[in-house]
Amino acid sequence: MAAPSGRSGGRAWAALVPAALLCLAARAAAGPGTAPGEAPSTAEFDVRPGGEVHSFSRSLGDYSCSFTYSAQGGTNEQWQMTVGLSEDSGLFSCSIWRPQGKSYLFFTQFKAEVKGAKIEHAMAYSQAAAGALNDIPLKQEEFGVTESTVSHREGRFRFELSKLMIVARTPRDEL
Repeated sequence: MAAPSGRSGGRAWAALVPAALLCLAARAAAGPGTAPGEAPSTAEFDVRPGGEVHSFSRSLGDYSCSFTYSAQGGTNEQWQMTVGLSEDSGLFSCSIWRPQGKSYLFFTQFKAEVKGAKIEHAMAYSQAAAGALNDIPLKQEEFGVTESTVSHREGRFRFELSKLMIVARTPRDEL
């Protein structure tokens, strides 16, 4: 797992992140009006080759996620982005992936940026789980994580990307 250095122990994240993502995914599948606050949102978009830089963004209340990339080869691929909030609004999540599991495009760069919350955990995958396929994570040296971004590392990224998952902590107002 990748998380900004000096944050929390890996074991705590190993338990927290899958639970938080399952909760957010269940809320997304349940649809609007299933919990207080804003409902999770999923949108489809095309990832386009051609070497030009493209962006796609989604917002949910005060929080947003944007995916910026450049890719080569093949034809357009349909991808999805889901943004959601945990039931207590303490976590904002952003997932970007190709539902078919494996992208056949060569990504020359990528960056996902979260606004309004600080990234607590992020992971990038060269293959996303679909059908008989399993998630295959990128090596940690291929991408970097800061408080607001997940991006490729120049010279280390091997051009394969099929999924990004981000969990960010929202600011809490204490009374």
